[in-house]
Amino acid sequence: MKLPLTPNARTVLEKRYLKKDADSKIVETPEAMVERVARSIAEADALFDSGADVAKTEKNFSTLMSNLWFLPNSPTLMNAGRRLGQLAACFVLPIEDSMDSIFETLKNTAKIHKSGGGTGFSFSRIRPEKDMVLSTAGVSSGPISFMTVFDVATETVKQGGTRRGANMGVLRVDHPDIEAFIDAKNDLGRLNNFNISVALTTAFMEALAGGTDYNLVNPRTGQAVSRLSARKLFDHIVRSAWQTGEPGVIFIDRINENNRTPHLGEIEATNPCGEQPLLPYESCTLGSINLARMVKGGDIHWDRLKRTVKDAVHFLDNVIEVNRYPLPVIEEMSKGTRKIGLGVMGFADMLIGLGIPYDSEEAVDAGERVMAFILMQSRKVSAALAKTRGNFPFYEGSSFHDSSTPYMRNATTTTIAPTGTISIIAGTSSGIEPLFAVAHTRRVLDGKELSEIHPLFLKMAKKEGFYSKALVERIAEAGTLKGFEEIPEPVRRLFRTSHDISPEWHVRIQAAFQRYTDNAVSKTVNFPAEATIEDVEKVYLAAYEQGCKGVTIYRYGSRHHQVLSLGKEGEESTRIVPRPRPVRTRGLTERISTGCGKLYVTVNTDENGLCEVFAQMGKTGGCASSQIEAAGRLISLALRSGVKAEAIIKQLIGIRCPSPCWQNGKIVLSCPDAIAQVLKNITASDLTEKDPMTGVCPECGSVLAHEEGCMVCRACGFSKCS
Repeated sequence: MKLPLTPNARTVLEKRYLKKDADSKIVETPEAMVERVARSIAEADALFDSGADVAKTEKNFSTLMSNLWFLPNSPTLMNAGRRLGQLAACFVLPIEDSMDSIFETLKNTAKIHKSGGGTGFSFSRIRPEKDMVLSTAGVSSGPISFMTVFDVATETVKQGGTRRGANMGVLRVDHPDIEAFIDAKNDLGRLNNFNISVALTTAFMEALAGGTDYNLVNPRTGQAVSRLSARKLFDHIVRSAWQTGEPGVIFIDRINENNRTPHLGEIEATNPCGEQPLLPYESCTLGSINLARMVKGGDIHWDRLKRTVKDAVHFLDNVIEVNRYPLPVIEEMSKGTRKIGLGVMGFADMLIGLGIPYDSEEAVDAGERVMAFILMQSRKVSAALAKTRGNFPFYEGSSFHDSSTPYMRNATTTTIAPTGTISIIAGTSSGIEPLFAVAHTRRVLDGKELSEIHPLFLKMAKKEGFYSKALVERIAEAGTLKGFEEIPEPVRRLFRTSHDISPEWHVRIQAAFQRYTDNAVSKTVNFPAEATIEDVEKVYLAAYEQGCKGVTIYRYGSRHHQVLSLGKEGEESTRIVPRPRPVRTRGLTERISTGCGKLYVTVNTDENGLCEVFAQMGKTGGCASSQIEAAGRLISLALRSGVKAEAIIKQLIGIRCPSPCWQNGKIVLSCPDAIAQVLKNITASDLTEKDPMTGVCPECGSVLAHEEGCMVCRACGFSKCS
């Protein structure tokens, strides 16, 4: 069966998923990929029943994926039926308070990243900085120093991988180093391979509500070492998140209240995007139902959804069997709890198909209804599988056993996971996020730009008679329908985008899905650039009050703003700290004629965008050369401090010297003017290795979206977190 793929989906598949030979030539079609995956996963049936109709199961799985009703996570699409065979995306590893444990975990992390997985850790058991180390009579360097070691190792391993290594670092709110942890990513040059989250306890939230202090506890001794104002610490978290988007928060006690296997221990950490709380050495098998294809005739196609859930749970349980785990202990734990995470994508598109605005009570109700149905049906299927295949091995002592549920194959069945690239393949919106844009411009390989428009909007625009090519181009430039008065208001309301939706509705939708999800929900609450610190605080408190297990926020453009710090008198002041220059940069050199001679201007980038400018005259020495060097240094300092190139160009362009000259029919007024002209010429096109945080994809140059706890490119499938 031929897959109904968009051109964009086909491009992503060819770039990231389809098999290639030794010369990087594609040797697999999308349809062959589906057959490869379906065949490999169906083979697990024979492990439980020698007389199983594997061919029938393969056909069911193929239909499931070919219709784009369901897709498994990226590692399964990439690796099923292939040599690597590692099919899980998320892992959690333990870190105890010893060098042996820390570096054993570091070794295991490298193995997982090499196999294409992401890792989560709690650093909460590591003794605080400057605490005593009895074996050496020295002092501890603390958890943040070891996070740096993990970050460097991840950077090294990911250079040769097909998926980028990603980590989640968690620290409990009662750890003595919590304040330093909150600030750990405010330096934009640090911990770029980590998302970080503070684990907030119920005791802390109660202290916050009561306006009291709470204990900071040394994990080495278990003793309280000091007390801290809950309000002061919470303000610190909120301010940092407002500035840089991090840290996120997870409500760790709420997570453990829903721990299905408490007899195996407490959950301390999650995977990199926060939706999958796991015990040490657990992994989870993920996949998502495309809700956009569960709509028929303006209503939810409940029969199709039921069938999809049935086949998807069967598929994911089979994945656990055929997966080649990176460590024996991970295989033991994963097969012991058999956690699967069936989630959704295309929720925003489903709402459009139902005629329901995203920011409405009807949308909250639709989210609850559809997720409650998926949870109920997935547990029914899991119970049915348990009758023939057996309960998960650690069933005794689980909450299912204690509640007298006689059969359950999987300790968990539902998770709302990120769907960045698989939603592109499915041609639908990400996870439960709103639309990122109604139309956008996509760059193709020959440098051309194509305007792509949402198919449901295109259909509606033609039906209502307001479609025009010029309108599409204007919408692609704006990204949103806000201000387009020629478009009927009900249509503008229906197609509101992520930044059109108020943060309160983002939280309400997340909470609606969380109420019927075993694990957690990956989602980003988007704020406009002008949002206040108080706005962010309201969202954090609302997420807790409405039953979420965590929350991630991103204020548009925040990672370019200066770091805010508290002055000596406790007043908020601004201090710009330039990011450090990395060991390796990339860029280009352009020669331009000036009245003083030929000037060679080098412009370099790092992963955070433009970072430095060098300029040198063809003839060396003299005052002119020293002035040019000084200009380059100051421009570099400004760029690494977050000043936009456009602002620098504006200051330099037009500066005159006594000896202007002409080049290619254009006057060059001075050396500073020449540098500005080079910057102006290249920033728009030549340097495409730009910072994901600037909103520009480093691989294709298209616009990035901050969704599901990560930066993702809807054009080519690039993800900062995978």
